[in-house]
Amino acid sequence: MRIAVTGSSGLVGTALVAALGRRGDEVVCLVRGDDGSPATARWDPEAGSIDAAALEGCDAVVHLAGAGIGEARWTPERKRLILESRTRGTDLLARALAGLAAPPGVLVSGSAVGWYGARGSEECTEESPPPTAPDFAADVCRQWEAATAPAEEAGIRTVHLRTGIVLAAHGGALARMLLPFRLGLGGRIGRGDQYMSWVALDDEVGAILHAIATPGLHGPLNATGPEPVTNRDVTKALGRVLHRPTVLPTPVVALRALYGSELVEHLLLQGQRVLPARLVATGYDFAQRTVEDALRAALPGRAPARS
Repeated sequence: MRIAVTGSSGLVGTALVAALGRRGDEVVCLVRGDDGSPATARWDPEAGSIDAAALEGCDAVVHLAGAGIGEARWTPERKRLILESRTRGTDLLARALAGLAAPPGVLVSGSAVGWYGARGSEECTEESPPPTAPDFAADVCRQWEAATAPAEEAGIRTVHLRTGIVLAAHGGALARMLLPFRLGLGGRIGRGDQYMSWVALDDEVGAILHAIATPGLHGPLNATGPEPVTNRDVTKALGRVLHRPTVLPTPVVALRALYGSELVEHLLLQGQRVLPARLVATGYDFAQRTVEDALRAALPGRAPARS
């Protein structure tokens, strides 16, 4: 297949491009710079420019670009960047795809489980309604998904990939957790009863490939592991994997000082219990079904024993 990818240098994008290469697919990476490679095409969402000709004849497009939501405190400027890096890029890409003479059969566009807002222990599937309370992350996800409208209206099958916390040692939330846990200083955050809808990096990539290959999939698709667990459960599992104690709670005051109260409240102290109902219903076979297996697979030399 010929597949175009945005966000190809990110945590998920890098793994996806590698997986597509192993399959023998032709990958076109949409990038802001120009390294002279025939496998790249230029785009600039802020300037509203895109090399649409490079997208002609692609079988699928995977859109993963967007500023990190949990990397810095949510100042007004950071919030604007988080939102516009998603909505502008998605709208630009969707309009370009809609105008192609030979558009792709499917657009897999990024989203997140933040769409569901703070739901406590309520189990959320793709059929669950949006939250009623104001929620910045949920609002970003709603606008992000809505920006694919031009592609959908042009008849392109569009999948909104609602991704959970991707577990990988070299990036994302797990990478930030490793140092304190390895020092024996890791612990639950707050009460620890907030749910964390995790997904192994292999299964995040697998869900994208499954979405491309499954004609009946369109609309929201939860890219999460089959067994969401609480922060306390994740803490204990990571302690077992690293053979370290997890007695001391993570000081929330320090997290608020570093990331700001709003980010900590919405991303760390609240949570969602999201189930991958559509992946299960369409026969997806998870590589990592439990959070402990996912953590062992992510950390070198700690893979689970196989019979």
